[in-house]
Amino acid sequence: MSDSTESNENNQPVAAVEAYQQATLAIRGGYQRTHEAEHSEAMFLTSSYVFENAELAAKHFSNELQGNVYSRYTNPTVRAFEERLAAMEGGEQAVATSSGMAATLSIVMALLQSGDHILCSKDVFGSTRVMLNKYIVKFGVEVTYVSLTDLDAWQQGIQLNTKMLFCESPSNPMSEIADLEALARLSKKAGALFVVDNCFCTPVLQKPLEWGADIVVHSATKYLDGQGRCLGGAVVGSSELMEQIVGFLRAAGPTMSPFNAWVFLKGLETLRIRMQAHSANAAELATWLNNHPRVSKVFYAGLEDHPGHSLAKKQQSDFGGVLSFAVAGGREQAWTVINNTRTLSLTANLGDTKTTIVHPATTTHGRLSDEERQQAGIGENLIRIAVGLEDIVDIKNDLELGLNRI
Repeated sequence: MSDSTESNENNQPVAAVEAYQQATLAIRGGYQRTHEAEHSEAMFLTSSYVFENAELAAKHFSNELQGNVYSRYTNPTVRAFEERLAAMEGGEQAVATSSGMAATLSIVMALLQSGDHILCSKDVFGSTRVMLNKYIVKFGVEVTYVSLTDLDAWQQGIQLNTKMLFCESPSNPMSEIADLEALARLSKKAGALFVVDNCFCTPVLQKPLEWGADIVVHSATKYLDGQGRCLGGAVVGSSELMEQIVGFLRAAGPTMSPFNAWVFLKGLETLRIRMQAHSANAAELATWLNNHPRVSKVFYAGLEDHPGHSLAKKQQSDFGGVLSFAVAGGREQAWTVINNTRTLSLTANLGDTKTTIVHPATTTHGRLSDEERQQAGIGENLIRIAVGLEDIVDIKNDLELGLNRI
């Protein structure tokens, strides 16, 4: 039977078939061919949809009937990306957003209200802290921060009005590892939701829902795309929670564009092999840096002397592609290293095929106060590298150019 005459059964989304492995879901999941019998996923670039009659239009707008209404919140290409990612994470439903920060914002706005309390790890992404501290608190939501790895601090930080525990693991940029299973137990005992930013690992290396998390959040801009092309975010969890987030997106509009969703769909197809290659390169680079005379400390959970190494081995299938290292000295020495590389890209993005290098204290975490950076362990001598897919010899040689100048 040719592709053009496949039965409807063969055109059903693979995501619905639990027997498939993740690598297959990443390529086949969440998509049903149209009447054109296309092999690659179609891109639906339309703002709205036409109804056969006024009665059907009314039923769609009232949610009496499911289907496409308006691309701010229903689009076939976006839905395919959502279904594929949900299948890979092992969640009931995913909701796509316009960026990773839009995903985090949507979680907070949809699920919390004035008088609620968020308990958050200190070393989340700098923009996450700025959003919580500068804007979310305006709506009467309290926020306090604790050390990611201090379970006693998490326990003591829970209040009667705590409704959400939020962390990222591994953390950015220090690669600290949260005990996801333990934090999930604490959150359930407190009647709070447990949200995990899984950006660094992706579902290929870590599936927080399996460790008890209620919600997983992604910046699709990073590894899910993998080539630095588009902005996007996603939230994954139970259908009950996700429907509340859909409601916020429908009203507020921070949704993913169909074109970006199509790019991310294609990114998911190669995610598994890319994450394996990123991890292999990062592990070799971390070992090399750990033995370099001009490097005082390397922060990468794949190193056996990292305090979170055993926990990362338990929760993750590999250690990922992001590491940080400290050089002897301060900002001047760190900038000297960065400014004398020739191949690495000086940019705050990560998860790209191209290796990126950045000074966190003055870029990704530059809007934090000195005290907040100190709490997160981000010193002026710290450099973060998101290891790409170039030959590792060339990555080392380029870093050597900078390290030899200090």
